[in-house]
Amino acid sequence: MTKEKIFNAIQKIFRDVFDNNGLIITKGTNSDNIEDWDSLNHINIISAIEQEFGIKFALSELIALNNVGDMVDLAHIKVINTNF
Repeated sequence: MTKEKIFNAIQKIFRDVFDNNGLIITKGTNSDNIEDWDSLNHINIISAIEQEFGIKFALSELIALNNVGDMVDLAHIKVINTNF
């Protein structure tokens, strides 16, 4: 799966979590850019990404995430490793 496909799926997840079909994220989007992105919504985003791709993140990996681009990169690595 390509990073573009993962990004597009994560875009949909963000729209679902924040209940905003017009929400547009970028690789640089972080919690400072979305008013309702609090700790609970962060957990909802991570959980939805794990479910969408059939992957699990370690706590140490989650701590290192700074923005959407980091989420895409980490999900991509996990998806590739899961498919082998």
